[in-house]
Amino acid sequence: MHSLVDAFEGIQTFLDMGGPVLLVIAGLLVVMWTLLFERWWFFKTSLRAEREAALSVWEARTERKSVRAHQVREAIISRVTLKIEEGLSMIKTLVSLAPLLGLLGTVTGMIGVFEVLATTGGGDARSMAAGVSQATIPTMAGMVAALSGVFGNTYVSRIADREKQLLADHLTLDH
Repeated sequence: MHSLVDAFEGIQTFLDMGGPVLLVIAGLLVVMWTLLFERWWFFKTSLRAEREAALSVWEARTERKSVRAHQVREAIISRVTLKIEEGLSMIKTLVSLAPLLGLLGTVTGMIGVFEVLATTGGGDARSMAAGVSQATIPTMAGMVAALSGVFGNTYVSRIADREKQLLADHLTLDH
């Protein structure tokens, strides 16, 4: 129990050193990874039912060679593709936003350094170091958030691409 309290104190110290932008980056990270896990869960659970429903609709057709049949096939693929790609654009947006929020933290931290310089005339190195720390920690956090998001996004995007291709392959045009 004591180690849990120490961990929370360490997190609080880190957040205090990074400034308020660090909380925004943490919130972004929680939302981004929640969306990533939701997509992963969808691919592992619900997608099978979606794929089977699409296949049953297609298999129920007696003819599959006409222009109309090709349009129906494309419509079925499009409906499932929309469900497969749901949330992926939001994940990409959050990945792109993370380093920009880190940059915002850099700017706010440097403003703190300039305030110390203006107030003390440059004589208070300790206060300036706190501002530089507040400038660099959000930058690092934004980059780490973006990198982790890139890996997660790449993983779910590859699964999405594979599943779309598998669906198209299963909706055969023979008959």
